[in-house]
Amino acid sequence: MLEYLSVAWMLVEAGVGIASGILAGSIALIGFGADSVIEIFSSTVLLWRLREGALGHQRERKALKLVGVSFFVLAAYIAFEAIRDLVLRHRPEASYTGIALAAIAVVVMPLLARAKRRVAASLQSRALRADSRQSDFCAYLSGILLVGLILNAVFHWWWADPAAALAIVLLMLREGVQSFRGESCCD
Repeated sequence: MLEYLSVAWMLVEAGVGIASGILAGSIALIGFGADSVIEIFSSTVLLWRLREGALGHQRERKALKLVGVSFFVLAAYIAFEAIRDLVLRHRPEASYTGIALAAIAVVVMPLLARAKRRVAASLQSRALRADSRQSDFCAYLSGILLVGLILNAVFHWWWADPAAALAIVLLMLREGVQSFRGESCCD
């Protein structure tokens, strides 16, 4: 049930994040939304595992490598766009929808992570415990995004958006490496 709730929330994050990011010209919001799409894929790997028992080790590792590659590609795109925005001094619009999304995610994701850890302990599921770290990761991204969006909206510090995007890139690269090594949602 928690995984289905996670996927539903990430669908909201993806849709609202990407749409709001496009409307505001915010690469940080677009990156946050696109990251949610990757997290949905990662969660589906875990759902397969929980529903059908352990997947074949080979299939699982291939899926995780694909998640890792997805993080690397997304990180490269966001880094390029963020650096371009800094160089060209692109000024994104304030996104109050994005601020609300990030603020809600900062509250929801740690609660979801904690609930996953409790269930993981009762089921003795390493996979669900590892997936709880994905929810923690999303909370960190949400916090970074929230700070960048607020600085842009309140103080008109246009550079805070691409700076937040670059901070998000660093976390994505870390997550990509872990996924590629098979250490992410299903270790």
